[in-house]
Amino acid sequence: MGGASRRLGGSAGRDGTWPGPSAADPGRRHTAAVVTDRFDRIAWRDTYEQSAGLRELAAELSARYECTADLLTDAFLAAYKTGPRLRERAEMAPSRLVNHQVITSLLETQEFAELRRETVGDPYAAAMAVLAQAPALRGLLERCRAAWEQAEQANTAQRGAEDAARGVGEALGQAADEAEAGAEAESGFGPGAGSEAGSGAVPVPADDAVQQAVVAARAAEAAARQAAQAAAQALAAAALGLRAGARTAAAQAAGSVREEAALMRAWGVAPGELERMPFDARARLAERLRTSRLARWAELIGRFRQMAGGERARKVENATGELVGVTLGNDLSRVIPSELANLGLPELRAVFAVRYAAGELMLYDSQEEQATGKGAVIACVDTSHSMYETGPGGVSREAWAKACALALLDQARQAGRDFVGILFSAADKLQVFRFPADEPADLPRVLDFAESFLGGGTSYQAPLTAAGELLEQEFDDTARRRGDIVMITDDECGVTEEWTRGWNDAKHRLGFRLFGVVVGAPEAAGSDSVLGALGDNLRSIEDLTDVHAAADLFRLI
Repeated sequence: MGGASRRLGGSAGRDGTWPGPSAADPGRRHTAAVVTDRFDRIAWRDTYEQSAGLRELAAELSARYECTADLLTDAFLAAYKTGPRLRERAEMAPSRLVNHQVITSLLETQEFAELRRETVGDPYAAAMAVLAQAPALRGLLERCRAAWEQAEQANTAQRGAEDAARGVGEALGQAADEAEAGAEAESGFGPGAGSEAGSGAVPVPADDAVQQAVVAARAAEAAARQAAQAAAQALAAAALGLRAGARTAAAQAAGSVREEAALMRAWGVAPGELERMPFDARARLAERLRTSRLARWAELIGRFRQMAGGERARKVENATGELVGVTLGNDLSRVIPSELANLGLPELRAVFAVRYAAGELMLYDSQEEQATGKGAVIACVDTSHSMYETGPGGVSREAWAKACALALLDQARQAGRDFVGILFSAADKLQVFRFPADEPADLPRVLDFAESFLGGGTSYQAPLTAAGELLEQEFDDTARRRGDIVMITDDECGVTEEWTRGWNDAKHRLGFRLFGVVVGAPEAAGSDSVLGALGDNLRSIEDLTDVHAAADLFRLI
């Protein structure tokens, strides 16, 4: 019996056992470098499905690199998650170690930390960051091509080692089955009962199969270790170049994300409104803002809106107007400090009370600013050819005028007043944009107003007549008076005497005011100019980079 077969105990190795492959269990090898939960995966899936740009980038890179899908997921989650955590390298599948190194390099840069201030928790911004990094990601992957190829070889070798390990297991299982069958036969059960084959020993062919499987498994494991070492060396060589590339990628993405965020703020789009906006709608809006005629003047528009907001707050704080002296009265909100000091002395409190009752307390006296209007705010913006001209800082007259008009739109909405934008040039060229106070200011409509340009000559009568008719209609419909018209132009233009009489009658009847703003043409703002004769308040703007030159408009309107 001893020569015909062998016991199972000596078949696997010198100590009679098969230790298994030294590599970690392949079932626990991960292809994602960033640790995720179910909600992270949902956020990525939904964003990927909504973003045509992400899908196109994935298709392009997948044609050249197998690991692209996982890399884009990792890049997105590194920007989106509040505290992204990377897996240990030992937990990663060899073919994804390149991804792990790329994401590690990104997270180590200060530029990526700055980027995350704009992207954390915002799937749209995180997707935009991935798209903005696309050129740099292509360069990083190309720089890692050798390491990636070595990683693929290591991955193949690893799979070979795993297959060989399974072969050992199968051979051991087969040998165990044959040994069990022999044991049953030896004990008198089974078809081979009483025969020599039923001795409980492993037949020689089965034992040899186990030995061969073990040899193959150890050889495959050695090949896998060697391939993994080669891949690690190639990745280490690429890592130095990855850091510089990662900084470039993060800086490009941070610049793009900040630029878009600044555009949204400049155009008055609140963060909460963006979060509620569907992905595609937000992408279309961002594209339109980037390609807008006034995109390069977004900063100017934002500065105007900030200045106007500050003037509104200042108007509330200083509602009493300009201080001109001291008077007597009993308005406790204007009592001078020396009078208030009497309250601190018990013996003088009675005197303070008597003077208060008699209205003889000393008060700050102020000259009230003219009360703000109640009717619509109407901005008449000149869009004749000359408004294309630029002034200091390269700012065009059109850009200054449109930025001022958009700030007036904000002013009207804050006060609950209707706003109307009238674009004008020649007498037969007029375009009216209405924004009722009781309806949302639709941003596409606002952009239409800001981007439209008529060209041609200049006529005062056409826009002012249209503005007067609108205020007349408002008075007929709502009985509201005291509207405000702001005429922004760069040209002097005559009006007829008959028209002027009708204009003055309308002003007296409806109580509206005309503010004239002359941009880049001081001669049109003289005291004897047409606007000076027609209007109530006239100023000349020569420095187009100065938004504060129009500050008093926002205190009075």
